Amino acid sequence: MKAMIFAAGLGTRLKPLTDNMPKALVPLAGKTLLQWQIERLKAAGITDIVVNVHHFPDMIINYLRENNNFGCRIAVSDERDMLLETGGGLRKAKELLTSSPNSPIASSPILICNVDILSNIDLPTLLNAYNPDEMGVVVVSERDTQRYLLFDEENRLCGWTNIATGEVRGEEAIRRGGEQVMKKLAFSGMQVLNPRIFDCMDKVVEQKGDKFSLIDLYLSIAEKEILRAYIPENYRMMDVGKINQLSEAEAFAQAL
Repeated sequence: MKAMIFAAGLGTRLKPLTDNMPKALVPLAGKTLLQWQIERLKAAGITDIVVNVHHFPDMIINYLRENNNFGCRIAVSDERDMLLETGGGLRKAKELLTSSPNSPIASSPILICNVDILSNIDLPTLLNAYNPDEMGVVVVSERDTQRYLLFDEENRLCGWTNIATGEVRGEEAIRRGGEQVMKKLAFSGMQVLNPRIFDCMDKVVEQKGDKFSLIDLYLSIAEKEILRAYIPENYRMMDVGKINQLSEAEAFAQAL
């Protein structure tokens, strides 16, 4: 199977570090954020990886080359002309994720993660939760936040809500009363998707154009396709998003 690491973001919350480097190369406990992700994937046996780039793209490309791709087969999806968000970034990387030099591998699931989210998730267990007859699984948790994905009693994704504003998205979620009757779970930035996902993007592209989020995509297909919640046991995660969190993030990474 293949994996994609979203590494194209501007990293504005990590300024001033990201004034001179991409977020993916921010150092943490002797490694870059990108190296942490690559090594976690490699340890789980996933060595075919796509990394998207936008902010200081050549720095990431040179970094991977200088480190011999950390012993993996890494392809770069270049978004330097326009940052496409997560859904648009996945769409742009389609050819890199669904084919290989020797044969098509379009039936293989795709694991997708954010470069700046660290966790103790057991990747083989996550992969075992994937059902090839469905569209995929999204990693979620019960942590407190303002924005939640909404799931029904069978853990099927039905919608999204912002509890601060009261906004609810998703036709099924709206019909059923949103957060009042559905499970609210926080998205963790990781998912395993069926490659059929690429055949389901037309509707959201018509609405949003080339630039859209994975949440936009999920909500556009939730009526017809099954995306299930995956809640890891004893889950710990950290979004390395703010400059004043780096010391805490280093301790977290070293404890993984």
